[in-house]
Amino acid sequence: MTATPRPRGQIPAYIQVAAALRRRIEIGDWKPGEKISTLEELEEEFQVARVTVRQAVELLERDGLVTRQQGRGTFVNDQLDDKRWFTLQTSWDAVLDSIRDNVPKFIKVDDPPAAPRLREGEGVLASEYVFLRSVQLKDGVPYGVVNLHLSKEIFERERARFLKRTALPILATMKIGIRHAHQTFVIGTADPETAELLSVPMSAPTAEVRWVVRDEADVAIYVSDITYRSDVVKMSIDFFEGSSQAARRRKFA
Repeated sequence: MTATPRPRGQIPAYIQVAAALRRRIEIGDWKPGEKISTLEELEEEFQVARVTVRQAVELLERDGLVTRQQGRGTFVNDQLDDKRWFTLQTSWDAVLDSIRDNVPKFIKVDDPPAAPRLREGEGVLASEYVFLRSVQLKDGVPYGVVNLHLSKEIFERERARFLKRTALPILATMKIGIRHAHQTFVIGTADPETAELLSVPMSAPTAEVRWVVRDEADVAIYVSDITYRSDVVKMSIDFFEGSSQAARRRKFA
């Protein structure tokens, strides 16, 4: 059995407990069909209130990982669907292919920020930006919130398209000299507004992706901050992909 983490920090305790229990199921500590620990045992193990443990188990049941049986206990489901269907891509072409058909649900923002806050190495600001906020959905369920600053000059050239589809694939088709495209990935937590848009508890874990695309003059023409539900995201990297890596693999064999 994996070690027991003690709930701490700003993330709600029941989410932390659910994450620990989910991990045990994912790595096989509890196998399909097996009964998990009782509420009393989990309460003592994690040193939390009974209501916290019950909320954690309810969250696992809602996600299809376990089933509670009256008078018998809670059991791991025989069929576990891989809910982490959204893969964070690590190449330009793969990213474009993965989001090309997305249809975002745009959200009106009454007082949008005039410009993004650029970090060191992210280029220089454009003269003016358009701010677009949208929610990404799959089968009607929200999984990502996008806050995008797009150069106004570029936005006006394809206004109708940018107001209907995901921006990055449109940007890639335009006659623009793109010099840099950089993606940063960090783990975060949902603030109240994001939690409501993603239908997750406040302070639930999130995957936060920042995209900055710069033109040949080093102007940041596209700056987006995307927050994904952490329970749908995964990252997979093949370090030996391609002919040169394959040759290296043969050399090491």
